[in-house]
Amino acid sequence: MKLVFISILSAFAASFLLILAVLPLLKKLKAGQYILGYVKEHKNKGGTPTMGGLAFVAAIVIVTLCVCGFENGIVNLTLSITAGFTVVGFLDDFLKIYRKENEGLKPYQKILFQIALATLAGVYCYINGITELNVPFGGGFSIDVSWGIIPIVIFVFTATVNCVNLTDGLDGLAGGTSCAYLAVFALMLAVQKSDSAYLSFIAAGSVAAFLIFNTNKAAIFMGDTGSLALGGLISCLAVFSGNTLYIPLLGIMFVISGISVIVQVIYYKRTRKRVFLMAPIHHHFQMKGATECKISYVYFAITALVGIFCLIFV
Repeated sequence: MKLVFISILSAFAASFLLILAVLPLLKKLKAGQYILGYVKEHKNKGGTPTMGGLAFVAAIVIVTLCVCGFENGIVNLTLSITAGFTVVGFLDDFLKIYRKENEGLKPYQKILFQIALATLAGVYCYINGITELNVPFGGGFSIDVSWGIIPIVIFVFTATVNCVNLTDGLDGLAGGTSCAYLAVFALMLAVQKSDSAYLSFIAAGSVAAFLIFNTNKAAIFMGDTGSLALGGLISCLAVFSGNTLYIPLLGIMFVISGISVIVQVIYYKRTRKRVFLMAPIHHHFQMKGATECKISYVYFAITALVGIFCLIFV
């Protein structure tokens, strides 16, 4: 237990210090976020430094390797895949800054990168016999999907990464929701005696430090660098521990973000009318008058409460 607390505190401190170091550098390089003009509530956020995800991802990698060493294959693969998603997000953010517009990589390019990394994870699971899916509230019951784990993993990664990315639209929203998710998931992995429990605790501590700078009014954004990395990390932790089916439960707010966009697009194409004032749905709440702080807190609270409920039955 002492090592858990030391890991969390070390991750928090490392992330905090790295953000302090990176923030002035990003300002100097004018690595500011380009804000879409039609989101009028965000018009004063233009130029806020982005790519802050580099700091907390670096903290996660450094502290995890110090605590867990280099010998755990699943932990090392999780860090590698997370780093891969970080690179994809960084390229996307860099191109946006370079072009001074809100489009970086083409959608198909991001999807191809995501599928490639997800396929690596899926093949690893199949080769190493990680093919059972724990059924939530099933009292230890699991389903062996054999080779089906590969397409399942590809779908889970692609969906999770993009849903986390869509949730990153308000100050502290993706960070707060991810922090709650990772903390609860760490406890679940600890109960299951998973090797990845420390990694999840460390990730929660790192993201918690980032929130000091990211809550309203944000001094720095995580960018796609951070949101894609978090989506990749969340996917790895679930898939490699057999807890894939817990993602739509613990990550319910991520799911809602993704579904709200799908519903909005499909309905608008069919009727030329909108279900929400703006999608993802957190923008709808914002346009209804809810503050960013309140929306972010509700997302955090719901994630934590659902997580606690799931922990009761682990």
